[in-house]
Amino acid sequence: MAIAAFVPMRHSSERVPGKNYRPFAGKPLYHHIVETLLACPAIDQVCIDTDSPTIIEEVAEKFPAVKVLVRPEHLRDGAIAMNDVLLNSISQVKADYYLQTHSTNPLLQPETVSRAIDLFLNQSEHDSLFGVTRLQTRLYDAEGQAMNHDPRVLLRTQDLPPVYEENSNLYLFTESILKERKNRIGYSPLMFEIDRDEAWDIDEEIDFRVAEFLYTQRHSS
Repeated sequence: MAIAAFVPMRHSSERVPGKNYRPFAGKPLYHHIVETLLACPAIDQVCIDTDSPTIIEEVAEKFPAVKVLVRPEHLRDGAIAMNDVLLNSISQVKADYYLQTHSTNPLLQPETVSRAIDLFLNQSEHDSLFGVTRLQTRLYDAEGQAMNHDPRVLLRTQDLPPVYEENSNLYLFTESILKERKNRIGYSPLMFEIDRDEAWDIDEEIDFRVAEFLYTQRHSS
């Protein structure tokens, strides 16, 4: 059962400039997720999809086992949907299943990725998997209406029914699902819960600082 893992990375980024290759705890940010994927025995091929000369050159030296897919010009704009990028990637790499994560998930552990793969492969009810983070907090919509609680009943937040945030850490899917749905998430997806302190996703500068702090704390204990 062949599994290929994709890490898509653009050279430029808007909110955190150069974040994919910016130093994070002593090495470029993307090194952390690549090392995590390479440490998962179930993954047969790790692939980086990028338009970055910096990353392309460095991967050849540091990660010779990693396959680089040079992103074509028409898919390099930041507004391009990730699903379109992935459709281009799977056309170049054949596998039974595809896993996708991001360089911006440096706290994700090999054991967690392996557990997600095992869970997905050893069931038949779900056609895809995606990572989620549990939320137990009082949520309101844009009109100020309560979404997941009754304001007249002040339950403790830990007693609220949980809702789940798609955390962008992990996706598992097949070629047919991606092509039919134009989406990594299928018709009957399996939600895979990841603890908040591991699922941190770097979107803004504050995320970078918090994730680096958590990473340093984890590795100093």
